[in-house]
Amino acid sequence: MRIWQQHELGDPGDKLQLEEVADPEPGDGQALVKIEAVGLAFPNVLQCRGQYQVPTTLPYSPGMEMAGTVEKVGPGADESLVGQRVVAMGGGLAEKAVLPASALYPVPDAVALDKAAALPVNYGTTWFALHDRAHLKAGETLLVTGAAGGVGTAAIQLGKAAGARVIAVAGGAKKVEVCRELGADDVIDHREVEDLVTTVRELTDGNGVDVAYEAVGGDVMQWVRRTMAWDGRLLVIGFAGGTIPDIPANHILLKNYSVVGVHWGASIARDPESIGRQLSSVFELCASGEVDPPLYPPVTFEEARDALQDLADRKTWAKVVVTV
Repeated sequence: MRIWQQHELGDPGDKLQLEEVADPEPGDGQALVKIEAVGLAFPNVLQCRGQYQVPTTLPYSPGMEMAGTVEKVGPGADESLVGQRVVAMGGGLAEKAVLPASALYPVPDAVALDKAAALPVNYGTTWFALHDRAHLKAGETLLVTGAAGGVGTAAIQLGKAAGARVIAVAGGAKKVEVCRELGADDVIDHREVEDLVTTVRELTDGNGVDVAYEAVGGDVMQWVRRTMAWDGRLLVIGFAGGTIPDIPANHILLKNYSVVGVHWGASIARDPESIGRQLSSVFELCASGEVDPPLYPPVTFEEARDALQDLADRKTWAKVVVTV
């Protein structure tokens, strides 16, 4: 089978190689999955570079989520899995993968496999952030930064599904259009606005936002904190901008808001059953049409390296999914 992997850390455009390896065989409690779609996310770029929170093990094949069909199972695994459409965390940019049978989640017939591959990381993270960490309520105002990206688009859709008013922040006409199409109530083009804090305050009648979904870091988080409402929750999703900010504790005290860490991966390790509950809720919304993950233009398996480098260079929007 073919697999994209790298043997040295660095940018995927420089280090990823398409290689031919033997087909894997499922062992005890495992299943062999024919991969049909692989979801890519910015953490994959960080892992390629060796900059992620968890050290990268080489050789490394990027791709945190995959969707496909079970071809065979090993001893101890449920034979009824064979032929089922499933989604899972892991697998990499490969044509086939062996995964624990217990880590496979069924994909409803109403959900296409490329859409299914777009759901686990972005929508799982966002469900955890908005519901388990921020306890977002209907009628509250949600600010989303990096709103045209993978987690940003998930935040817009899940925020609207929860009944929140969503203010999206993105850069450039195309990305602004993506946010509007997803149903954001207000969209701010940060390239066209000089004072983002004043703009958000005007949109909220001076009250600020109840929940901020902040995935950029650096100077962006500095202005986001100034838009927080009394009793607000500032969700720290990540630092896609590359800089980890220092937030003054006195400002948190005076404005009476909370800064809430969101580490979905670590939460799953502590509560493995939580991912099943979260994905089940997300798939229900997807099957009903309330959630429809927007996809970047189709990427073939042969184009995967270039697409991942484009993601690293901030040239993509929505969710990058590779069809295998």
